[in-house]
Amino acid sequence: MSKAERTRQFIIEQTAPIFNRQGYAGTSLSDLTLATGLTKGAIYGNFENKEEVALAAFEHNLSYVTNGLRASAAKSASAREKLLAVPRFYRHAYAEIRARGGCPILNTAVEVDDAPPSPLRRRVEETLRGWRGNLVRIIEAGQQTGELRPEINAAHYATVFMALIEGGVLLANTTGDAQALYTTLDHLEHVIETQLVT
Repeated sequence: MSKAERTRQFIIEQTAPIFNRQGYAGTSLSDLTLATGLTKGAIYGNFENKEEVALAAFEHNLSYVTNGLRASAAKSASAREKLLAVPRFYRHAYAEIRARGGCPILNTAVEVDDAPPSPLRRRVEETLRGWRGNLVRIIEAGQQTGELRPEINAAHYATVFMALIEGGVLLANTTGDAQALYTTLDHLEHVIETQLVT
């Protein structure tokens, strides 16, 4: 990487946990300069504005979750195992997700849900649509192979999966009790085994 690319990456890595914990509105330029040890000019020499830094930080935070989910699914050949890999990932990775400030999808979605259209809001919407679409594809592939019940509605269950996971993360973070998440993950695994698998 060039010096400029290294500096940009450094800014992203140092500010990502702050944006994830404090949100876009709650993160000031002073927070960014304090975290990086750089001047305002140095930060804005690499990014057009604070929103561009926040967007890059969101991508950085998101990559931990998406890469982990992909790696978990890649180890699984069947649709059943690919679906079960989702709650297994969250069960295994929750402590690290919590240490990083929580689920970046949930944190950012909560902040932008009533905000006017922005690049950050659009990226969160794309992320949620992409996650849902991936779950739908896994379920439909399992239906085609006869592994999952043909009558189930893939979009319905994809939405339920996401709501259970993000709701469980929200409850666990807010109450400080990880068992709230683990309970929802147990239920999700039960749903997979009893309502989806043939």
